[in-house]
Amino acid sequence: MTGKKLLLTAALAIGLIAPAMAADPIKVALIADSTGPLEAYAKQTITGFQLGLEYETHGTVMVAGRKIEVIIKDSQNKPDVGRNALSEAFGDDNVDLAVGGTNSGVALAMLPVAAEFKKILIVEPAVADAITGDKWNRYIFRTGRNSSQDAISNAVALGKPGTVIATLAQDYAFGRDGVAAFRKALEGTGAKLVHEEYAPPTTTDFTAPAQRIFDALGKEQGHKVLFVIWAGGNPLAALKSLAPERQNIDVATGGNILPAMAAYKQFPGMEGATYYYYAIPKNLANDWLVAEHTKRFNTPPDFFTAGGFSAASAAVAALTKTNGATDSETLIKAMEGMSFDTPKGKMQFRAEDHQALQSMYGFKITVDPALAWAVPTLTREIGINDMQVPILNKR
Repeated sequence: MTGKKLLLTAALAIGLIAPAMAADPIKVALIADSTGPLEAYAKQTITGFQLGLEYETHGTVMVAGRKIEVIIKDSQNKPDVGRNALSEAFGDDNVDLAVGGTNSGVALAMLPVAAEFKKILIVEPAVADAITGDKWNRYIFRTGRNSSQDAISNAVALGKPGTVIATLAQDYAFGRDGVAAFRKALEGTGAKLVHEEYAPPTTTDFTAPAQRIFDALGKEQGHKVLFVIWAGGNPLAALKSLAPERQNIDVATGGNILPAMAAYKQFPGMEGATYYYYAIPKNLANDWLVAEHTKRFNTPPDFFTAGGFSAASAAVAALTKTNGATDSETLIKAMEGMSFDTPKGKMQFRAEDHQALQSMYGFKITVDPALAWAVPTLTREIGINDMQVPILNKR
């Protein structure tokens, strides 16, 4: 065979191989607590992620000529199951990156696995500050808000001179990190945190913790507020039955999924801050999400639907920047400081800890008889520049 024929044969071979390589899918693991008390959160995250991929790729679910293949795994609200699921995804399924962590305890168990395999984990929607704090590693990015963002926005909404506050939170990372951040965020607002109450996540009878809170607030003068930090259910209905208003105590809490916000109808005028409510953000991505979700499911998108969508937005933006390259070092370089559009508007991964900086929304509860849930009516958008979100890692 002549030299020219050899070169031609090699060129043809390369031409045949290149399209095959380009066609290899980008594999993404989506790990969520589809079994257990956070099942509704997980379902919304999955739906939102799939819709986000569709929107961000204009219906192709492809980046740089490569199909995005999503492998869904159930972490069952158990840290050991989540850790094993992520290890299996990286080791056996050979996924390029992963998304997930519904329960903060599950997410924390998954973080070392990302470091072990040196692959990217986008945390969504787990909230605990430790995820981008002292348990963080450089392979972790988070599109979900953290406890500090929740706390600072609610401190902006509630923290006023003469206000005395007690907290009720779940006794695990989500609740304790949330209260710690809220305590810090209240400094300088003129409000005073006078009591912290923690209860097991499965608590249904709040009589004893509520009585301790009522006793503590009863010793104080000023505007008395019980601030609730709770996930996977809501104690508001149980608290209402204990008549805090008789003690001149107002109840406050952050946003939640629509079914949980049915209980908010018992507290018209209640103030707080939320991560998302479908009628608040005004942008093209949210307009599409609300219209498309309503058309397909006959309901508006919910709290964690927007979160799943945002995780997909981040993944597609990163892969677009890398032209489909999935090695972790290239992705990290692309994602640090990266801005991307979401149903909440612009988010940006902070380079120091890979936390997505984002807007939050102050609200006052109003009641629309036509809706099964209470409406968090916007009082103010609390933008990225309105929150001094602390950097908590040791990088």
